[in-house]
Amino acid sequence: MVDFLNGAKRTKMCGEFRASNIGSRVTVMGFVAKYRNLGNLMFIDVRDRTGIVQVAFDDNVDKAVFEKATTVRNEFVVCASGVVRSRGGNVNANMATGEIEILADDLKILSEAETTPFVIAENAKVGETLRLKYRYLDLRRPSLQNILVTRDKVTRLLRNYLSDNGFLEIETPFLGKSTPEGARDYLVPSRIHHGEFYALPQSPQIYKQLLMIAGMDRYYQIARCFRDEDLRANRQPEFSQVDLEMSYVENSEDVMEIAEGAIKKVFTECCGLSFDKPFRRIPYEEAMRRWGSDKPDTRYDLEIHDLADAVKGSGFSVFENALAAGGSVRGINAKGLCKSMTRKDVDACADYAKSCGAKGLAYAMLKEDGSVTSSFFKFLSEDQIKEVCEALDAEKGDVIFVVADASYMTTVTTLGSLRCYLAEKYSLYDKSVFDFLWVVDFPLLEYSEEEGRYVAVHHPFTAAKPEDVPLLDTDPLKVRSNAYDIVINGQEAGGGSIRIHDPRMQEKIFGLLGLTEEEIEAKFGFFVEAFRYGAPPHGGLAFGLDRLVMIVCGTDNIKDVIAFPKVQNASCLMTGAPSGVDGKQLDELAIICKRDDE
Repeated sequence: MVDFLNGAKRTKMCGEFRASNIGSRVTVMGFVAKYRNLGNLMFIDVRDRTGIVQVAFDDNVDKAVFEKATTVRNEFVVCASGVVRSRGGNVNANMATGEIEILADDLKILSEAETTPFVIAENAKVGETLRLKYRYLDLRRPSLQNILVTRDKVTRLLRNYLSDNGFLEIETPFLGKSTPEGARDYLVPSRIHHGEFYALPQSPQIYKQLLMIAGMDRYYQIARCFRDEDLRANRQPEFSQVDLEMSYVENSEDVMEIAEGAIKKVFTECCGLSFDKPFRRIPYEEAMRRWGSDKPDTRYDLEIHDLADAVKGSGFSVFENALAAGGSVRGINAKGLCKSMTRKDVDACADYAKSCGAKGLAYAMLKEDGSVTSSFFKFLSEDQIKEVCEALDAEKGDVIFVVADASYMTTVTTLGSLRCYLAEKYSLYDKSVFDFLWVVDFPLLEYSEEEGRYVAVHHPFTAAKPEDVPLLDTDPLKVRSNAYDIVINGQEAGGGSIRIHDPRMQEKIFGLLGLTEEEIEAKFGFFVEAFRYGAPPHGGLAFGLDRLVMIVCGTDNIKDVIAFPKVQNASCLMTGAPSGVDGKQLDELAIICKRDDE
């Protein structure tokens, strides 16, 4: 076996050299980022995850070493030794190592490289498909490497914080029982038990509650989770969450205090933020009413206002029919956007509102010259127009958008989505500002028309607010859950709840969800039995680690923060997964495959 290094030891990583190292003999190793041949002088930029250092080769110092340097190409892996010297008047202020260079007298080519499918550079115009096919090359880009370094830092900060607060890191199984509630399970066939399957965990929910019953008191885990669902920009079929559970919690504030401390630790250390007060607590009902979302972004205005009193009796059928059906008429004011928006832009907003479920979008453009272009003012009296403008604090230069619908939820969620659309398109917020808040008091249950039964808004193990428990017998849809979501910049960064620890209450919730005794036994029998042997009051929360790192790093694409992500159809372009397997493996599993075209 060839010893390429010949005993050479790396002195520092590339980005760590400074002027204080001038005069020192050093050895550096890494990838060739760039090379420049100036005749009798050769410069090679050597790169690793910490940065770049310039290595100089002088024909007058060592001709053999210089000749070897001229054979180097981009992405070769090299080891160079020499003395650190000042760049003199050629300092590169854009590089951390820009004051120095290494005058090399030895060079080893550790590995040659073919021409890469694309240039390894930040500004290279390369499609995502090609980048993901050669993900190991794309990961050589400093921006992606810095994100993964930050991800490591976030994970270590959270681990240390939770350990310091008495939590134990405990691993839970990957191969578990299928208890589908919500997203589809990824199933794993058993070779030993033909026709039976394990399920990869959607979350460690049941196991962490069992750990509380086991007396572990405080648990956490950086857990891998799997959900077979359609992907979006911030979703992946496999993802990581920071999972925690606590025993003997008196109420949700006990868990929220720990979780909030963890978030503050991360953003203090990674983003330089400081915090002098707790995060806001916003009830679910208020969040929906004011911002049309259970994860509101309050960095900008565009608050939703009720216009029912202002337009009542207008005779405008769109408004009158919505109100007569028990629905609502609500609006937002895009302040100052009249000069930025054309009629085509307004029409695009209307199309967007329809894609969100609205039947239409009314508008009024209040121009600076005092003229008005509106789709609905002509149906209102002067007094009603004045009331609408007062309700929305509208003035010259503003654009008003109004949605009317028989469904209150359609009205507010459409406007909630529209406000986000406008804020993003017209840059209505400062991206350097972070917005932290809690959304609390979610509904415990909602009714599924498709399934013809109540379903849990969070999961079936979430406790009701104590004061709402009597409503379980009379009006279940009015029962609030003891649940809480942490929201950062309009994204759900984590969520949790106080759990049911009384077996009779758990049985009652299962009953409301329409589960028969046979179904309860089949899906949760072992779990229900555990509660018969004593369960402490407990609650917990899980942070989406990938999403948290996205927010810290300022990217809106989850693929940026995962080393080897999947694409929209849950496949891996690099490895070709998922893929077929040979017949012998299928025979061992007693599986016959049926393809779509059969």
